[in-house]
Amino acid sequence: MIRFGKISEQEFLADYWQKKPLLIKQALSNFISPVAPDELAGLSLEEEFESRLIIGSTADQQWSLSEGPFQENDFSSLSENNWTLLVQGVDRFIPEIEDLIAHFDFIPRWRFDDVMISYAAKGGSVGPHFDFYDVFLLQGSGSRRWTLSNKNCHLDNYLKDVPLRIMDKFTSEQVFDVEPGDVLYVPPKVAHHGVSLDDNCTTLSFGYRSYSHQEMFKDLPQSNPNDYYRDPIWTNNQTPALIPKSAFKVANDISKISAADFAKFVTKLDSLDQKILQQFEYQQQGLEFNADTIYRLHSVCKIAYIEINNKIQYFVNGTLLDDHSIDKNTLINFCNQRQLSSIKHLTLSQRLFELNLVEDIQSD
Repeated sequence: MIRFGKISEQEFLADYWQKKPLLIKQALSNFISPVAPDELAGLSLEEEFESRLIIGSTADQQWSLSEGPFQENDFSSLSENNWTLLVQGVDRFIPEIEDLIAHFDFIPRWRFDDVMISYAAKGGSVGPHFDFYDVFLLQGSGSRRWTLSNKNCHLDNYLKDVPLRIMDKFTSEQVFDVEPGDVLYVPPKVAHHGVSLDDNCTTLSFGYRSYSHQEMFKDLPQSNPNDYYRDPIWTNNQTPALIPKSAFKVANDISKISAADFAKFVTKLDSLDQKILQQFEYQQQGLEFNADTIYRLHSVCKIAYIEINNKIQYFVNGTLLDDHSIDKNTLINFCNQRQLSSIKHLTLSQRLFELNLVEDIQSD
């Protein structure tokens, strides 16, 4: 887990989460990113990865956007300064990146979206912007200057005729310089602008999903598309897969929804993750179950459980998981830890294997 320093974890959850930014110096001390800048560039050449190349700066507001996969000569033709490479969903393919998510499991894992990694040459930026996500920005290498603002965060404050959502009016209110191991938390609708201070700047962005009222409740009358579900105050109890009653009470206050339907919604995969999982299922064809290994839930899978009237239900990828003849504590532990031993838990391991939800991590 990350180290908060002067405040406690519970203070962060009560006073900062979805409320105000926080810089956490050396949250992961002596941190070394598993992905170096040249390796990130290599990933952007692959079709599996969603990548973007952004050139420009706020000095002249001349911005360009290119989408990958790229070719090696795309990078050789770049100038020395003012460009940024972004690669989305790196945790889906690199286990060392997926493992880092556990540092933030004081936030429920079912709220998590993905890890994006950026490399920026000196002066590189994607411009000042805001979104509706919660994000932890972990500095991987080099240094970056972040400028934050609560002002002018509205949807009509964007540059026109620019291929990016870059704010037109941006007023600095806070400035932070970050180094490897520092984490900057930015809540929804807080504008942020990061500029690389050197030629070795990588940042890992751990994004947490936002649920618009319109997305959650398509039949909600006169729903404002800019209204979003807001979390209750979390109480960290080391159960990142649990959907507590306080969460679906918030959802139920917006529009009548059952706990089961809420669980199905928050664990449903998007189309890109569905495609990745389908490819995994294809690769699994012909593989035999291993009764002597450790299985891990596939990286794209979303899993959670609820407890209603002393009965527990488990959900994975938007569907109810069959828990027949499976020990309750075994399933709870798997949901929270996302891996299990097939030696100790043969029935559950085999069932998950047959559903193409787990992979043998000892054979990697």
